[in-house]
Amino acid sequence: MLEGFPLVLLLAAAVAFIILATAKLDLHAFLALLLAAYLTGLAAGLDPAEVASLVTDGFGGILGYIGIVIIAGTIIGTCLERSGAAIVIAETILDYVGEEYTTQVMAITGSFVSIPVFCDSGFVILSGLNRSLAQRSGLSLSTLGVALAGGLYVTHVFVPPTPGPIAAAGIIGADIGLVMLAGIIVSIPIVFVAATWADKVASNYHIDPDPEMTIDEIKAEYGTMPSRAASFAPLLVPIALIALGSIAAYPEAENPELITGTLQRWLLFVGDPAVALLVGAFIAFAIVPDFDSSVTDEWVSDGITNAAVILAVTGAGGAFGEVLSALPLENFITETLGGLGIGLFAAFVVAAAMKSALGSSTVAILTTASLIAPLLGSLGLNTEIGQVFTVLAIGAGSMTVSHANDSYFWIITEFSDMETETAYQAWTLATLVLGVSSILWIVVLRNVAGVVF
Repeated sequence: MLEGFPLVLLLAAAVAFIILATAKLDLHAFLALLLAAYLTGLAAGLDPAEVASLVTDGFGGILGYIGIVIIAGTIIGTCLERSGAAIVIAETILDYVGEEYTTQVMAITGSFVSIPVFCDSGFVILSGLNRSLAQRSGLSLSTLGVALAGGLYVTHVFVPPTPGPIAAAGIIGADIGLVMLAGIIVSIPIVFVAATWADKVASNYHIDPDPEMTIDEIKAEYGTMPSRAASFAPLLVPIALIALGSIAAYPEAENPELITGTLQRWLLFVGDPAVALLVGAFIAFAIVPDFDSSVTDEWVSDGITNAAVILAVTGAGGAFGEVLSALPLENFITETLGGLGIGLFAAFVVAAAMKSALGSSTVAILTTASLIAPLLGSLGLNTEIGQVFTVLAIGAGSMTVSHANDSYFWIITEFSDMETETAYQAWTLATLVLGVSSILWIVVLRNVAGVVF
């Protein structure tokens, strides 16, 4: 079996193969990751039968851990999208924050909507509202477009049940509840970094909003809109349940008399991410004014269909990671990098390189998590807190940077009427700032968490 530097060269070749296959040969990430898993294992000298077993075990293991969570999350996202709840969320935040802070409102709205909805879809859903608010507030469409895009992007890479951070948590072995809570803490200031960039930089590129419809006309297209409480409930209830489950998991260390026995067992049950997200999916049915079989059948079927590609790519990423974990990488990495203290930065840099090369944040997260998982011990990250912050560091890298090979880049330019050159200056540079700000904030939080816990 290969060891040491030749094995690292093989690993680099595997990454190069994934980049070439997906970016140049247009091979689907599912097939590229599976081929990389098989070829890496065989080239490293593993027994062929063992390679086959590792791939199937890795594929099934990761889906068993997060499959239900991903499907439930896509169902919630479908209901938010088709019921008009996303518009209600935006209006609610606008009412509470105030129109004088419209840029911040759009960034915050994006951060809420993107928790269960892919940022690409979220931008399309809210683009009409974005234009109307830009017209009403007298702001450039580029300002609100970048604010919305940034808010969507932040929670897309940090907060489950978005597939990227969920998949990374599964591959790394991090607690999903803790990833969600820490991801929210990381996201809050970074969302305001996005809004500040939009106000200070993107605003220099004036784009006339030219809305086709007013806010009232947009709402009329949805018919009867759900209430505010109903619109937020599918997002907030699962988060609250998962938070309670995470608290109940550590009663001995804090308040042994507070959460014990039957109460603890039930909190652990409802706080399980799969259970919490299923509860959220059923709550999402309540936001639909005209509840009928089209919701329980058609919308759910569409949500499951949307989840299929995510599940396939996630499973392939798990297979690749399982093969890598069987290779003797840790000793070499410990000897060469172990004393440098660059664990989180290493995860960030690898993810940023994958993102810049591949375009897809989700694929960058999956590939990086698979590469980093076997090295957690040698990088000093093989603790519960270390695993959580590794997931977040990978998420920060997966934002850095969004450019022409990223579908999200083109959605932003198209729906914000941006010239490509303008998008590079207003959006691509923004993702660099967001990524670097995020990793610095993550390192600070990791050090604080290390002292506290």
